[in-house]
Amino acid sequence: MAPQKYLRRTNALSRGEDSLAAQLDAEGVPYERELRLIPKRRFRFDFQLTGTDLIVEVEGGTWSGGRHTSGVGFRNDCIKYNLALQHGYRVLRYTTDMVTKGDCMRQLREILQLDGPLEAREGPEWTV
Repeated sequence: MAPQKYLRRTNALSRGEDSLAAQLDAEGVPYERELRLIPKRRFRFDFQLTGTDLIVEVEGGTWSGGRHTSGVGFRNDCIKYNLALQHGYRVLRYTTDMVTKGDCMRQLREILQLDGPLEAREGPEWTV
């Protein structure tokens, strides 16, 4: 059997993602998970907050040498997040400990309060 760090989770969501989902549910913040938002690209985004241009990514394995911290993984994340911005999304990135300690939800609350409803924003027309 391969050492634990080499086993790949298939169709499983991370502890950080499950924790954030529970926090969003408790706050009554609607969201969708594991969305393919960029045409012709296979990658998925962890969360999109419904009715907003906000994407939330939970970066697992940051302290254990996970995919996000490898050279190729980091590069691929750069491509993914830059494409999201190019398509009109704002990407917020959090480590698992930032989610489990409540830092992520605290900041999301502040951002959502500052933004107000998507329809009320001034400036360019937002597309989600």
